[in-house]
Amino acid sequence: MLGSSGRRNLGRSWHHLFLFIVIGLTPLCAHAQSQGPGPNSPPQTTATHVILMDYENGSFLYEKAADTPIPPASLTKLMTMELVFQAIQERRLTLEQELFISPYAWRNGGARSGGSTMFASVNSRVKVEDLIQGVVVVSGNDAAIAFAEALEGNETLFAKRMTERAGELGLKSAVFRNATGLNDPDHKISVRDLARLSRHIISEYPEFFPYYSQREFTWNKIKQQNRNPLLDMGIGADGMKTGYIKESGYSLVGTAVQSDNRLILVITGSPSMKERGEDARKLLEWGFKNFDPRSLVKEGSVVAEAQVFGGDRGRVPLVSEKKLRVFLPKGTNDRLLVRATYLGPLRAPVVKGTEIARLKAWRGERLILDAPLVAGDDVAKGGIFRRAFDGVYELAVDLVRTALSNFKRT
Repeated sequence: MLGSSGRRNLGRSWHHLFLFIVIGLTPLCAHAQSQGPGPNSPPQTTATHVILMDYENGSFLYEKAADTPIPPASLTKLMTMELVFQAIQERRLTLEQELFISPYAWRNGGARSGGSTMFASVNSRVKVEDLIQGVVVVSGNDAAIAFAEALEGNETLFAKRMTERAGELGLKSAVFRNATGLNDPDHKISVRDLARLSRHIISEYPEFFPYYSQREFTWNKIKQQNRNPLLDMGIGADGMKTGYIKESGYSLVGTAVQSDNRLILVITGSPSMKERGEDARKLLEWGFKNFDPRSLVKEGSVVAEAQVFGGDRGRVPLVSEKKLRVFLPKGTNDRLLVRATYLGPLRAPVVKGTEIARLKAWRGERLILDAPLVAGDDVAKGGIFRRAFDGVYELAVDLVRTALSNFKRT
């Protein structure tokens, strides 16, 4: 008899549940109509890597080379500040606490370094809140290094923690070698992951986000302006970060709100500051003008069911804890491929509220939604006969899968 403890360790595989859901009057099915050039086509840009995201659900409206890891320059400091905000939230730092500006931070990030700096004095002590503005508003490398040394002892260990934290947030392309974004051949991240990181910061640290719209900052009697060109364009922009190194060109993460809809844009590889600003403005305006939010799933609704082995019942409902929507082009009748994906077989017990699947939607070849689905109920372990039956079933399925795989190879 194959009980749950005696069963051999069978391979797990991805399970795909194709869904047929209606958005307004538009059915979602396994084929998508292609979008050719037309009045709703995105503007031409000089940037080499681009992505435009709907903040609410993390769906993507437009992308260009979005998954290629690139040197992020000072966009790196978004990850630096994520760790700082987390430390404040966890009370490992306070806004009034003073941090030391070491000779290393001053030499590699201060005025003599030739890079962006807040002009902190060597061997001085600066309040955390001032250092936040030094990083967020004027991109000070000295302030970023001061945070790195305070939190992890030195910049190398802090960069290692940055990479680890990125992995915890699901940013799989990210590898960091410093806290500032100065060039290193291994220091890279994709614009898709930068967009996801920006969304996380806005969502998880709302009390700190207003710093990103601050127009200027003065330290040591030196006033510096926020370099984000979008803040003065009258398009609802309220953040976030610019960057430049020779190896990646001019970069920008921008976000704006119009009619209660927030978009996040990431561009890198622009040849000049002027073109960076123009590209960013055109793409954000295009997104707001040409897309409408469409409801996909109501909050708390059951989207699908996943099979459970060895439980007191054979299936568990997959639920979206939030309302989900997608942005679709105005005046089009696009058909979407929508499916729930989970790594199975699921084995009991299953705890209600645990994330066990992802709901994904594609418009053509483009993934426009990737949202979590959780277990809608608890599923306890079943009796010994149920576990034995499911064990035999799993074994049979695995044998069939293996045979089919071998047949395809031959």
